[in-house]
Amino acid sequence: MSGELTGTTGLRASHADRDRVVDVLTGAAGDGRLTAEELDERVEAALTARTLGELAVLTADLPVTVEAGAGAVEVKDVGRIEQRGSSTRRGEGWVVPRRLEIVSHLGDVTLDFTQAVITQDTLRIDLDMHLGKLRLIIGPGVVVDTDSLVTGYGKVKTRGPGDAGAPVDLRIEIVGQIGFGKVLVRRTRHAVRKSPTP
Repeated sequence: MSGELTGTTGLRASHADRDRVVDVLTGAAGDGRLTAEELDERVEAALTARTLGELAVLTADLPVTVEAGAGAVEVKDVGRIEQRGSSTRRGEGWVVPRRLEIVSHLGDVTLDFTQAVITQDTLRIDLDMHLGKLRLIIGPGVVVDTDSLVTGYGKVKTRGPGDAGAPVDLRIEIVGQIGFGKVLVRRTRHAVRKSPTP
């Protein structure tokens, strides 16, 4: 396949390029455009793609998404991640919804809020996770509330520098349940990028 690629499609893909395609695929699955099986196949292909052309094939039949810097972004009321035996990462350019539903069995979910587009002050995560990890990468000004999370043989851990006294830009409330798994909150010194509400 790579031998047929010409121009920019033959350029080597970066980790950020792969992450962007995975974000598009998971968003399309959440909208009902891809089945769970199609999502698994395409995500696996995206994570092992070597060129931009190989990545382009995976989203050729999906609607074109608008980059956050190109104008107003659409913020979903409800986003959804559903997976079994696979892992999902939301990173650079991810538009944070007002509410996020996560159903995950035998897999990890990583949400990097330092690379996300955030337009609101609160995010509710409805979690149903078994045998996996939910990783939140957050910067100063982000507060994570797990008081309403039910843990069965699970743990909640926070690592990194504290931000006592910093103004709160985003409050994340995690509700639901996690069994035989972990919620890992990793704090960095990189501030979140807050965008004006469209």
